[in-house]
Amino acid sequence: MAFHPQTIIEPFRIKMVEPITATQPADREAALREAHYNLFQIPAEKVLIDLLTDSGTGAMSTEQWSGMLRGDESYAGSRSFYKLEAAVKDITGFHHIIPTHQGRAAERILFSTICRPGDVIPSNTHFDTTRANIEAAGAEARDLAIAEAHHPAVIHPFKGNMDVDLLQQTIAEVGAEHIPVCMLTITNNSGGGQPVSMENVRAVSAICHAHNIPLFIDACRFAENAWFIKQREPGYADHTPLEIARELFRLADGCTMSAKKDGMANIGGFLAMQQDEWAARCQNLLILTEGFTTYGGLAGYDMEAIAVGLYEALHEDYLRYRIRTVAYLGDKLIAAGIPIVQPTGGHAVYLDAGALLPHIPSAQYPAQALCVELYRLAGVRAVEIGSVMFGRPRADGSEDAAPLELVRLTFPRRVYTQSHVDYLTEALLYLGAHTATIRGLRITWQAPALRHFTAHFAPLGVEAAIG
Repeated sequence: MAFHPQTIIEPFRIKMVEPITATQPADREAALREAHYNLFQIPAEKVLIDLLTDSGTGAMSTEQWSGMLRGDESYAGSRSFYKLEAAVKDITGFHHIIPTHQGRAAERILFSTICRPGDVIPSNTHFDTTRANIEAAGAEARDLAIAEAHHPAVIHPFKGNMDVDLLQQTIAEVGAEHIPVCMLTITNNSGGGQPVSMENVRAVSAICHAHNIPLFIDACRFAENAWFIKQREPGYADHTPLEIARELFRLADGCTMSAKKDGMANIGGFLAMQQDEWAARCQNLLILTEGFTTYGGLAGYDMEAIAVGLYEALHEDYLRYRIRTVAYLGDKLIAAGIPIVQPTGGHAVYLDAGALLPHIPSAQYPAQALCVELYRLAGVRAVEIGSVMFGRPRADGSEDAAPLELVRLTFPRRVYTQSHVDYLTEALLYLGAHTATIRGLRITWQAPALRHFTAHFAPLGVEAAIG
């Protein structure tokens, strides 16, 4: 007798618990006012379910914790570094492994080393820190996602793909000499956590290498992308996620990595590449700003955790559970008529706030307004992926809006259970039935770059001090 259960259970047992406390509506309202309606500024202890990010917020395994106890904290030549280096080389095949304290440090080192003012860095879609580090170096971050990526309700198995025709047009327009590197983000975070197909990586790689342009992968969620290829792309059903990941990386010349995602760790990242001359320059900058080449701003125990976590992220039972958890919420919202980015991605459900709140124009930040209302209602913290994050202020005070107004409900790895998701579903269905009462926001203060982290907001019609 064969048993084929339909329920996919968590592939772990809970060994330690962290208490969380439900706040009262008045407490949440006060927290919002004190935070200037910016969810980044709310203390974590006042959040019931925290879906702000999956970056460094996951639960580590017994193997990771045991590895941390073996951490070698030597300044130079740490045993833990060589363990991390061996794991990254095994998975990626890249020759030079440069540890950093997190992914944005890898981005800053890479782009400040190779970019010149006037350069263009094409990608399927750059995420916030990637874009900011490119622009800080005086270059342009250009997004070349396929047309389907701009339509949340359109179904496409690899909606994160780069438009190869636009890539060729970009190379012809600006000249290969002004494109020091091409980036591919897998999965495509800004576009809804959507995967990139092996076919697309292969095509982008061929175009880049025909013009002597190195291809780098933003590999934060490489394991999730490998799982989607296994599930959706013909010819890969019998391949393991590790085999698929190795093939992906072999098509590229390097990668940036936030190990706080598919490294399953609470901190850390790395920059990896084949080019000797670039690596030497990046290592010099690493020593200046991060630390010596065999720790790069990380403790030995952090490198131990990453070395284990990179492989755990590729376990099929874990990936099956993680992707299904996201789809579980997505299925419930779709059935209830709540507009989301379809199909659901690997690490998050993305609400289409523009469609859900058509009465709020982009200039009044509908996605931020929805985040505020979700916290006010249920104590759930989400993150805006819209015109606050990607809008472009003009000199006259107006703005160029972001292409999409999304709210990302990001699932920390191995943290929440089905009952948490069911509670979240109830809150979202309630919000979906009461959208007419939600009003927009205005910005009362903002930083010149990456404003979404620290900006101050006020509900429209409510006076707030600028400061």
